[in-house]
Amino acid sequence: MYENLCVLTEKSAFRAYSRHMSENLSNPGTFVEPVFGRLLTAMVTPFAKDGSVDEKQVADLANYLVENGHDGLVVCGTTGEYSTMTDDENERVFQIVKDTVGSRAKIIAGVGSNDTAHTIELAHRAEKVGVDGLLVVTPYYNKPTQPGVYAHFATVAQATETPVMLYDIPGRAGIPIAPETYRRLAEIDSIVAVKDAKADFGAATEVMATTDLHYYSGDDGLTLPWMAMGAVGLVSVTAHVAPALFRALIDAVVAQDLVEAQRLHLELTPIVRATMGRAPGCVAAKEILSWQGVLDEPVVRLPHVLSEPEVAQAMRVDLLSSSIAHTLKNA
Repeated sequence: MYENLCVLTEKSAFRAYSRHMSENLSNPGTFVEPVFGRLLTAMVTPFAKDGSVDEKQVADLANYLVENGHDGLVVCGTTGEYSTMTDDENERVFQIVKDTVGSRAKIIAGVGSNDTAHTIELAHRAEKVGVDGLLVVTPYYNKPTQPGVYAHFATVAQATETPVMLYDIPGRAGIPIAPETYRRLAEIDSIVAVKDAKADFGAATEVMATTDLHYYSGDDGLTLPWMAMGAVGLVSVTAHVAPALFRALIDAVVAQDLVEAQRLHLELTPIVRATMGRAPGCVAAKEILSWQGVLDEPVVRLPHVLSEPEVAQAMRVDLLSSSIAHTLKNA
């Protein structure tokens, strides 16, 4: 009984400390009420056999993800193959997803481009639909200076009224967003969140310590360490195919159940490897979703192509060794 009382006392003290920290830091970290929810997926865009947008499957997939624990969807981001789609197609997908699940989940529209004027045009189209947020990526290929990065994001944010999530992914953009640039951008009211696919925990800690930006892991395999240091949630690709496990992982972290969170983190390893380590994320996610019977068949647009047989087989081996092996109906 005494031991149980000690455990309860320790938990109560920790929760009181967590509340104290949340009330006395500019960035309250993991335990804040997140602006876009906790579990989000960067949704693939289903295409028909002829390569056109399959509007029925877009709606069906959005509904499937929300019914399986998602708080929000990022639509027409990198995984959504937005760069191979016309502006009209992007806007149409925004509208379909908003109409289908907008009353039950946050909708964040991918509007990023390396052309600031084009980004603003896409942002205005997304605002017309009534999305909840805008995902704006670091300008890629151009490799602007940090003042240029700031000017790009600030100009987009000031041209719109919808909350902005910055997307920091130097592996694709060629440049990071520097901590000092984040601090300047955080002074703009509509810039509220970050999707970090950089995994520079030191730089992120500097930003979290000095701003109120809500951080989201942009790296599925690092969700637990990200949330341990203050991220509020995840923008995922792998959660397409294992939504219940990612929901449980996030919920365990929020419940301060480290033992369960660690168990789920390790359980997810082969699933993350299959989805993110063998082929481009949009390709692997579509292939696995088709094996699970969620999508009719995987169709991607060039320059993406489907996985070569040996790559697909390696993905199957990963998944058949995992806890979601039973979901592979068509593998």
